[in-house]
Amino acid sequence: MSTALLLAIATASIVILLLLVIKAKVHPFVALLIVSLIVAISTGIPADKIMETIFSGMGNLLGHITIIIVLGAMLGAVIEASGGAESLAQRFSKSLGIKRTVAALTMAAFILGIPVFFEVGFIIVIPLIYGFTKVARVSPLKFGLPMAGVMLTVHVALPTHPGAAAAAGILHTDMGWLMMLGILISIPVGIVGYYVAKVMNLRQYHLSVDVLEQLQLAKPEGTPKSEVPPPGAMTIAGLIVVPIVLIVLGTLAHTMLAEGSILRDVMTVIGNPPIALLIALALAAWLLGVRRGWSKEKLEDLTGRAIPGSASVILVAGAGGAFGKVLVESGVGKALAVTLETLHLPLVPAAFILSLALRASQGSATVAILTTSGLLSQALGDVTDMQRVLVTLAACFGGLGLSHVNDAGFWVVTRYLGLSVADGLKTWTVLTTLMGLSGFALTWLVWGMI
Repeated sequence: MSTALLLAIATASIVILLLLVIKAKVHPFVALLIVSLIVAISTGIPADKIMETIFSGMGNLLGHITIIIVLGAMLGAVIEASGGAESLAQRFSKSLGIKRTVAALTMAAFILGIPVFFEVGFIIVIPLIYGFTKVARVSPLKFGLPMAGVMLTVHVALPTHPGAAAAAGILHTDMGWLMMLGILISIPVGIVGYYVAKVMNLRQYHLSVDVLEQLQLAKPEGTPKSEVPPPGAMTIAGLIVVPIVLIVLGTLAHTMLAEGSILRDVMTVIGNPPIALLIALALAAWLLGVRRGWSKEKLEDLTGRAIPGSASVILVAGAGGAFGKVLVESGVGKALAVTLETLHLPLVPAAFILSLALRASQGSATVAILTTSGLLSQALGDVTDMQRVLVTLAACFGGLGLSHVNDAGFWVVTRYLGLSVADGLKTWTVLTTLMGLSGFALTWLVWGMI
């Protein structure tokens, strides 16, 4: 199939998806499955491989995020019912004021994002976002957009995460310099994201009913309430920090301790994100529930209520993974890469544009970064070590932009923040793209200075 036809099919599929979700009001899960089938059939994927491809794309993603989302939702429900999130928010708000609180939480999200995967970190901070939102009586976007933006930035740019780390291996980039330059450039990119999100929040967006209920702006019947004073702010901060610390220790143990070490094996297990969240949930159930007089039935009811709310996020994200997998298997990404490669752009713009285009076409930032690195691996020639680092960073920042409907992360962020698809495109997609462009501009500026 010709490159032009493959690209036309990919473009048409995204248009159809947007029409189904925005105009026809089809549930995103169903709409994503429909367009996945359309792309699979029209690009010639064998009939006996179509559902296998969809199952593979959905299964791979769900295997990664389902446990994390459910445990994160349960942890959030326990913290929420105890009044702990509001307690922490009130403490911060009194100390810093609302404007400085947003900045402080954005900086905290930057640090959190260095060792913790984007989806995991975002789900961990959701109770915080909701708690601060209720205390400040503002939209969750005020906190959520800049926090999510900086977390995704460090996820794509730093070699503590798979995309940047694998790209460094493919392009033979010095990992230490990649880490240092990645942090130095990600800081101003995060500041850009903070101010862009601030401008976006001048407008009011309609929130989904599910999120309004979470914020208790629309109270569902039978919502359990805490009958004792809320826990202290430091207790809640500790519970949120516990999984982060465990994940960081697990990462450090895996890289610093000798293979076969019992301590390394133990830390690797408890530092795995699902296990870290499970430990945090157990601590929350004891400290916020049992120790404060909650019955076992109340705890079971609270954690059970968290599952239906997380199911929608899981299903839509899984269907997004299926759509991305179909686009990859159809050859759309390769066709786009070949088209751009023939333009013979300078190395830094070529790396950024290739990665950005691949990100837009198939959804995964990691796949976009790795594919771009593979395509450029033979083209670097006699560049210096520092130039090699900058080419790698340009590819990474290309993977930051254009997060939209074929990206599972788009659905996770928009669902938790209560955004419609249209508003998600106006906010999250624009934010990630502007942050990606700013990262590219700074990378190219450094290229010109060396």
